[in-house]
Amino acid sequence: MVDVILPVLNEAEALPWVLGRMPAGYRSIVVDNGSGDGSDRIAAELGAIVVFEPLRGFGAACFAGLLAASGPIVCFMDCDGSLDPASLPLVTEAITRGRADLAIGSRLPGRGSMPLHARAGNATLARTVRRRTGAAVRDLGPMRAARRDELLALGLTDRRFGWPLEMVLRAANAGWRIADVPVPYAPRMGRSKVTGTVAGTMRTVRDMRRILKTIAR
Repeated sequence: MVDVILPVLNEAEALPWVLGRMPAGYRSIVVDNGSGDGSDRIAAELGAIVVFEPLRGFGAACFAGLLAASGPIVCFMDCDGSLDPASLPLVTEAITRGRADLAIGSRLPGRGSMPLHARAGNATLARTVRRRTGAAVRDLGPMRAARRDELLALGLTDRRFGWPLEMVLRAANAGWRIADVPVPYAPRMGRSKVTGTVAGTMRTVRDMRRILKTIAR
């Protein structure tokens, strides 16, 4: 069984589609981060494990899901309909076949799926990570997979939007093999709260700059 951690903040519109496309052998753990639209109720009715994390923050929700997981391999992915759960086996295969310790779904944006400011910021960050770690990553996408116990041992501390970057940097410092796996990326369902807005992108950039300064290489 592979546990799939889905951080959620008001994703009632996307939840039925996302949970309905979860592959066999993949268990959904929805971490509600303070939704007011009934996301927790919808997720429970659709058979997902529901965890509540009152501390707001992407990293806080991801970490709560990691603690709740029990499978040997865990995946993370956004629950807004931009990523297709059908892609999860492509990402986890790099772990199960022993080719990587951390696999990242490198997003292949479809029409209208990623604003220009988000694409530019992501490309710049990916170049910085390649230069600092030598890992051949083209994206710091939210779909990723790793072994649960090893991930916990990395000691991730960020509870905001620096979580994805901290994971990659600490994994590289620990000598992990990092794989880049292309996955399709579509426009999200509902209102964007992060990279779909300039303010959200800037908040993410600030968090990630802080991580870059904090973690030495």
